[in-house]
Amino acid sequence: MNPNDAMTRRGLLGQALGAAALLSSLDSAGPLIAQTPEPPARIRDSFDFGWKFFKGDAPGAQEPAFADAHWRTLDLPHDWSVEGPFSQNEPSGGAGGYAPTGIGWYRKRFRLPASYKDRRVSIEFDGVYQNSEVWINGQYLGKRPFGYISFAYDLTPHWNASAENVVAVKVDNSLQPGSRWYSGSGIYRHTWLEAVNPVHVAHWGAFVTTPRVSKDSAAVHVRTRVRNETASAAACTLVTTVVDREGKPVQNAETSQEIGPHAEYAFAQPLTVDKPALWSVATPYLYKVRSTVRVGRQVVDEYETPLGIREAIFDADRGFLLNGEHVKVNGVCLHHDGGAVGAAVPERVWERRFEILREMGCNAIRTSHNPPAPEFLDLCDRMGFLIMNEAFDEWKAGKGQVRGNGYSRIFDEWHERDVTDFVRRDRNHPSVVLWSCGNEIPDQLSDHGVEILRELLAIFHREDPTRPVTAGCDQIAAEPRAATAEFLGLLDVVGYNYADRWRERRELYYSLDKAAHPNWRMIGTESSGMGGPRGDYRSMLPAPPAQAAALVAPLAVAPATGGGRGAAGARGGGGFGRGGGRGLDTEQLWRFVRTHDYVAGDFMWTGIDYLGEAGGPSRGATAGVIDSCGFPKDGYYFYQSQWSEKPVLHLFPHWNWTGREGVFLPVTCYTNCDSVELFLNGRSVGVKGYTFPRYGMQGRYGQYAPSPAGAARTTNDLHITWDVPYAPGTLKAVGMKGGKAAVEVEISTTGDPAAISLSLDRGAIRADRCDVAHVTVKVLDAQGRLHPDADNEIAFEVQGEGRLIGVDNGNMSDMAADFKGKTRKAFHGMCLAIVQSSAGAGQIRVTATSPGLKPGTATILAKG
Repeated sequence: MNPNDAMTRRGLLGQALGAAALLSSLDSAGPLIAQTPEPPARIRDSFDFGWKFFKGDAPGAQEPAFADAHWRTLDLPHDWSVEGPFSQNEPSGGAGGYAPTGIGWYRKRFRLPASYKDRRVSIEFDGVYQNSEVWINGQYLGKRPFGYISFAYDLTPHWNASAENVVAVKVDNSLQPGSRWYSGSGIYRHTWLEAVNPVHVAHWGAFVTTPRVSKDSAAVHVRTRVRNETASAAACTLVTTVVDREGKPVQNAETSQEIGPHAEYAFAQPLTVDKPALWSVATPYLYKVRSTVRVGRQVVDEYETPLGIREAIFDADRGFLLNGEHVKVNGVCLHHDGGAVGAAVPERVWERRFEILREMGCNAIRTSHNPPAPEFLDLCDRMGFLIMNEAFDEWKAGKGQVRGNGYSRIFDEWHERDVTDFVRRDRNHPSVVLWSCGNEIPDQLSDHGVEILRELLAIFHREDPTRPVTAGCDQIAAEPRAATAEFLGLLDVVGYNYADRWRERRELYYSLDKAAHPNWRMIGTESSGMGGPRGDYRSMLPAPPAQAAALVAPLAVAPATGGGRGAAGARGGGGFGRGGGRGLDTEQLWRFVRTHDYVAGDFMWTGIDYLGEAGGPSRGATAGVIDSCGFPKDGYYFYQSQWSEKPVLHLFPHWNWTGREGVFLPVTCYTNCDSVELFLNGRSVGVKGYTFPRYGMQGRYGQYAPSPAGAARTTNDLHITWDVPYAPGTLKAVGMKGGKAAVEVEISTTGDPAAISLSLDRGAIRADRCDVAHVTVKVLDAQGRLHPDADNEIAFEVQGEGRLIGVDNGNMSDMAADFKGKTRKAFHGMCLAIVQSSAGAGQIRVTATSPGLKPGTATILAKG
């Protein structure tokens, strides 16, 4: 079985939960890892449940006899930083989201069956932040400083077959400020216990490539490292089988080889798959490669590796080609936190976020700026996202925000091992199409930067010769000193961070570099997006003009009862004009990228708001087009209008402006319709359209195909705006395509808040102590309309087979709120609760209340 296969990972979690002994972690004798009467050749169990935790240093806690009865009992993954309290006095500073850090200890007692005696037993950590040290039964196993890397230790020489075992882990995140974004603290990813026979596939020991791909056939090359941990030679046979989605074998190869004692052999087996189902962003079809190891006639190991048959090429003129077809990389940058759950992100949280991104038209993600969790990539394989997989934010030279406490302090000692482990773990994911060796590395300007880059590229290419390597370069044309052409020319794909930042002429630096270096392959590794606080429009409000009063009367209708209060905040979450990011510059950059094939695509900053990198009293950055709850902002619909084929029409701002009657407000829409007509209270305000950029290689300058807007007034911007004198009532926009109405939207002035509405992303979840449901809270008026300014405090109660693990509202400035509390204020009418199942099947009832509002309820079914 393969640890990186998503279905296998979920199945193993279920196996672990099904073992009563494993769950009874409070048993003084320690839980017993259950096994079937005839255990499989390879056993891999979740090791997440029933740990003890202490926040602070605990000298001697590595010793088995250490008294930990008073420690807190919890399950992994666990991030103690997100539990707070957040404070501007914390040494993590704004870069770390003002989160608490420090030192923490974890301990777990367990027993193993005597039948494990002849097996090699290891413990694997998907990620521990950071400077982790691990002991088994008081025996020191090692230290891993880098908090984002996965690693494993061999327990075989030290575990007790007939007595209790104790694993102890010290986590030290006290060196602060230590990160330019929120890192979290603790064993924040999954843990695994694995038992194999002495002859087995090595850790991350299979590497599957597809050197030749067509619709008729695909060449599949499988390289498998098999280890012999016995004292005598072993006559091994490796049978490699390609299995389709239904579990049917489609091709196999068999090779025999004698492997010497305590030695390793790398099998190389070519196979051919006829009429393959190709992996793509639209149809992410996954096969499996099953590696069966026999010694004589006995099967001693079975190992599975995901396989997506695809050809991914970056071309200097044609951009990115997937299976021979041009695909524009519509990408976003993402940090690793999950909002209210911090760095300990349940898989469903990522899945929901990816669903929302995919609905926007996003097809690519940059893992900014570190290796992600394994299940993150599992999801991308299944859902069809293209991944730029990033390793580092620093090399030798540090960055000022972390004052020498970042990766630069361990680069010399650890970079080769970290890159090797990073690539070996992730190189079988078809979603990964591009490696990144660094982000905005200061060494790009140093004399030694070229040599460091050359060494890193050699490691990446040694471990994976099939994928190109880039770096996010932010000093391509900086003054007074810039990255050299030698440095940039070494990269397989030149990565541009903020290509519109340096402009001496009206041309972007893509154009200048294309002329100077026609063979460079180019991609936007980071570019300005359309962020800002969701629903915040204060910066749009002009002073009421004297002449507006005469214009308002013909448009006015009786307002809804109670009207609406003035808005609070700024920039509208990626709204009109230049607000919420770089606005018009962002639009024109995307116009250029879309119409020039040689630019493979773009990763905008960012897809989702994230904790950390905060300015002022704030927990995080609002750069995303989706807030930390997963609620889309206005900027989300700009990208949807450019990246999606379905009709899109998004209108903003809201229409609750009591006291601003007669003030001209810019009403804006993002659309891919040919034209849009706007109405206020049934009267037309005007028909407008814009020049829509079409895909296609146009050399140095893009040619834009004008939209057939008829009599519509057109603009070269990628949005449409009307100046409308405010009058309470209803705005309606009608989008036309091909001469027919394709989509309509309405925004109305609402009444006062009257009720709470709860909705679920899923009505049923697994009863496995891992799965979650998202409960979206909306504050509605008496007519069932979202109140855009409601800030009522919502109290949550969860009954039955579940528990509340996080509450959020997307307001990064709300420093006093507790992510792990039971109350949260609505922010612009909305907030979120995340509910996790217990191990028992049954109902979970969620109730949300607030004084003066009708309560809301929702029921989730937890299935065993």
